[in-house]
Amino acid sequence: MTSTAGVSGAGTQDYDVIVVGARCAGAPTAMLLARLGHRVLLVDRATFPSDTISTHLIHPPGLAALERWGLLDRVIGTGCPAIDMYAFDLGPFVFAGSPAGEGFDVSYAPRRTALDKILVDAAAESGAEVREGFTVEEILLDGDGRTVTGIKGHGKGGTTSTDHARIVVGADGIHSTVAKATGATSYAEKPKINAYYYAYWADLPMNGQFEAFDREDRAFAAWPTNDDLTMVICAWPMRDFEANRGDIEGNYHATLARAPAFAERVSEATQAERFVGMAVPNYFRTPYGPGWILVGDAGYLKDPITAQGIQDAFRDAERCAGALDDVLADRRPFDEAMRDCQETRDSEVMSMYEFTADFATLEPPPPEMQELLLAVSRSRSAQDEFARVTAGVTRPEEFFGHMQQRMEHQAPHAA
Repeated sequence: MTSTAGVSGAGTQDYDVIVVGARCAGAPTAMLLARLGHRVLLVDRATFPSDTISTHLIHPPGLAALERWGLLDRVIGTGCPAIDMYAFDLGPFVFAGSPAGEGFDVSYAPRRTALDKILVDAAAESGAEVREGFTVEEILLDGDGRTVTGIKGHGKGGTTSTDHARIVVGADGIHSTVAKATGATSYAEKPKINAYYYAYWADLPMNGQFEAFDREDRAFAAWPTNDDLTMVICAWPMRDFEANRGDIEGNYHATLARAPAFAERVSEATQAERFVGMAVPNYFRTPYGPGWILVGDAGYLKDPITAQGIQDAFRDAERCAGALDDVLADRRPFDEAMRDCQETRDSEVMSMYEFTADFATLEPPPPEMQELLLAVSRSRSAQDEFARVTAGVTRPEEFFGHMQQRMEHQAPHAA
């Protein structure tokens, strides 16, 4: 939607909200705000469909969001197969469970070429103005240099545009232009833990399973996606990054060789695409300030080993869109609404943040954790519970507290 009301200069367009970044956090934020009747501009330097580095696994909580938005059928319609079992081979312990939760007993892993296009199209259909291939050059500030008032940028043709809004949303990821311009502070930071490299393989059937393997200081996982392809991703600690970067393919296959049966399956498959690598820091950023907010990876990011990013982005989009609706309708002050958003976000994800970081270290578990994992491997219900933790359905502290109580109850009483 475009409005000429309150135009301050030739070519200037006014919006209630400008969203910078049109992928898994930005497009839903724009869509939800537009559905609520707000004037929204959504911009991204990419054009869609286009790929981006991602594990692109959507656990049940993320599917529940897609269903609420009326988009789940479109995602399933892309042909990505359902994943109904999460299998974990941790060496001494092997178990598998269902990720079921929030009304779903499966997960899906649509390629980002498919998912992001669906989300961007939904934002446009909802009434947001969408500008693809648009590069933001500058975040505009008012006279005191504190309050964000809009953006300046250009399209692929080079035509410059200056746009103003009451709120600018940074949904532009780890290198967020909005976060940099506003000096958004970070906290609870952790360094990069692992380097990850993945590729897609044809003729590698997964039979509806997500499979993860942990072998000393290496880990890898695989799951099915669109076009009858399977993502296989390997991880090794950042301390080995420099030594391994000269031979990614060799180290990738050396990692798989630590589970010979799976390596054999891969040897019979065909690599369909090149290797892609990533290593990400772990952080929270203060997600708001005068005239601006951050959603998705721009405001909070963690190691991808638990593949929580998409559903975290969806939840963030819903939370922030609801709060911004209150602000724009003058039902709540901006600072109060955004402070509640930050506190809710942090309370919801902090335990998974810590669990993910611990899981990603690939260090041998201490004796008490080994005992707990052994107990999990002996219980069908506990295996399901562990799968639901990794799917973001159950909080880690709830699972581990429950398992500890179960073990104490089953322990023989002292004479």
